[in-house]
Amino acid sequence: MPHTTMRSNARALHSYSTRFALTASCAAVQLLAAMPSLAIADATLPEVTVKDDRELPQLQLNQTTRSGSYVAVPVKDLPASLDSVSSEQITERADAAVVDAVSRTVGLTATSSPGNGGLSFASRGFNGVNSVGVAEDGIMLGVAAGTTTYPHDSWGYERFDVLRGPGSLMYGSGTMGATVNAVRKQPSRERSVEAMVGAGSNGSARAGIGATGSIGQEWSYRVDLYGERSDGERDLGRSDSKKIMSALRWQPSADLRVDLTADISDQKPERYFGTPVVDGRLATELRDKNFNFLDSDIRLKDKRFKAKVEWQPSEAVTLRNELYHFKADRHWKNIEGYDYDRAAGTIARYDYLEIGHDLEQTGNRLGVVFKPGRHQIAAGWDISEARFIALNNSPYSGDSVVSAWNTSNGYWDSPDVYKARVESKIRQNAFYVEDVWKLSEQWQLMAGLRRDMYDFDRKDLISSATLDKSLGGTSWRLGASYRINESTNVYAQMSTGHDPVTSLLSLNKSNSGFSLTKGRQIELGLKQQLGNGRGEWTVAVFDIAKKDIITRDPSRPAESVQGGKQSSKGVEFTTALNATKSLRFEGNLAYVDAQFDELREGGSGISRAGNRPANIPQYSANLWAHYSVSDWRASLGLRHVGSRFNDNANTSVLPGYTVADAVLSWQLNPKTRLSLVGRNLTNKTYAASAYGSTQWLLGNRRSFEITAHMRF
Repeated sequence: MPHTTMRSNARALHSYSTRFALTASCAAVQLLAAMPSLAIADATLPEVTVKDDRELPQLQLNQTTRSGSYVAVPVKDLPASLDSVSSEQITERADAAVVDAVSRTVGLTATSSPGNGGLSFASRGFNGVNSVGVAEDGIMLGVAAGTTTYPHDSWGYERFDVLRGPGSLMYGSGTMGATVNAVRKQPSRERSVEAMVGAGSNGSARAGIGATGSIGQEWSYRVDLYGERSDGERDLGRSDSKKIMSALRWQPSADLRVDLTADISDQKPERYFGTPVVDGRLATELRDKNFNFLDSDIRLKDKRFKAKVEWQPSEAVTLRNELYHFKADRHWKNIEGYDYDRAAGTIARYDYLEIGHDLEQTGNRLGVVFKPGRHQIAAGWDISEARFIALNNSPYSGDSVVSAWNTSNGYWDSPDVYKARVESKIRQNAFYVEDVWKLSEQWQLMAGLRRDMYDFDRKDLISSATLDKSLGGTSWRLGASYRINESTNVYAQMSTGHDPVTSLLSLNKSNSGFSLTKGRQIELGLKQQLGNGRGEWTVAVFDIAKKDIITRDPSRPAESVQGGKQSSKGVEFTTALNATKSLRFEGNLAYVDAQFDELREGGSGISRAGNRPANIPQYSANLWAHYSVSDWRASLGLRHVGSRFNDNANTSVLPGYTVADAVLSWQLNPKTRLSLVGRNLTNKTYAASAYGSTQWLLGNRRSFEITAHMRF
């Protein structure tokens, strides 16, 4: 597609999407107020059915999903590891934040920080936003400067699917360890309203409302609004966020459907960059301190607009097209580095960083699925253009020394000018084909091939220097699933993928000569459902090897080259067990043995071969037990993350931790459930992640919250 046409489409879509957002926002309020009258006016609406959330969650292996394949395949038949956390489970566990909800899935641990946007994870031996992707309904926003910020909270989503291992066949580059796919709740002609309000420790409060229903004979809608705020546990701990998700569906016939969505999100996270560490140990006496500026700032704003058309001219053919425009505006103004002198009782502050991201992405996804005989064949073309302007106050000088105890935080005072420094653009074209072949009632084969092509342009807005770069990556998957009986499947697969050496939109002259890293995975697994709906369990064994990572040239250690290698192998186990009508368990356990096979770092090219990559625990586990009696349910959850190294040299260790949470719920009436939520019941002090070598980001203390969930 010519660049002028792409820009014209982008402007047209942006103009349309802005008008649609304003219209949808106003319509949302009007629809909420008008729903009773709409229900009366439309005599064809079905009778409202109130869902009793005391029902057991649907077993995952029964679900059909498109998060792991371009065609709809039951999870039990998919020759890959795919885990899900449903909206019912999220409510039951009181996990409002996406990072909390998805890190309950097997082998996925959070490595979030304010600098990476709060959506960074480690999986199967690989860490960070350039190896674990985050998508919404299959579409990923381009990663710029190692940052992913959306979606922040779980309200308005039906479930979160996690495809483990290389996901480049489905999602492109940057998905070697896993991909999280947020699946939105859809409009329905059946009228329903759900609401939630909650309040708790540290001045926290949250509220959400979601409504869906019909408009006439052909239209339906869904609107989800959510907001939360907290005073936090320490100085400058205040945070808040809010969003609106809106959708309109036009379905004039059974074979044609048009969906329009418009979302706006605004986040102000806590301005906390960690508690100082001295000689590898946390300075626990400073747990409640924050050494940032008084006028520090973190602001993350996202806008997303999408138009999707799906047409099924026959039982054997389905056509889909999605046109979308995403925009993210981000701003950080903080002191991010703190050195603690315990003897002097002072904090030396440095890294006066003011950074801005102006990121826009416009794209189109065209796909077709047809079913000749025992085959389901999907093919498609994805095209997008992303533009990124990086603003900052480089070289980030400025420093100060303050008392550790009677801190005078002061106000922003940087000698460096904040301005736009770099503009970059990347155009992506991806072509794919996938075949799901039902050989027999027992055997199913899956084969897929995808080619990603990236054209990158960069302009230094200070020196006017330019840089052009083309990158390409080919990924494929070959898998087979064998159904031993109606309840048991075994599978095997081999897949490949690719990651960038840094965020694609942030390439610069020093890494312009590098290509995409390449990886391959071999995986074997078993999926089994227990009789009479008593539960299910899965086990997966994997081996991943990745090459062309950045390393130092052995003969010239001052120079970086591609040639490093890392690998991981491990086992993942999940289970859901209905022990009795009253007692239910959900749990998972992951073991990963990850190492650098070839890596040299530093000016002298020190070998890290045999070391474990930073932020990768060998063991992680989750367990939930739910006990129900009459209108009451008690839930106890345990989350364990093993010790991790904070550096590739394996000299700095983040201690492992186990945290206990609990939820006590009372079904007040068929429409209302009240819950008392307790988090970190043992009040454990632990490092959720690290921020550089001098600070640890601590998990929250013990807290309590009362929430009410209502359905109408």
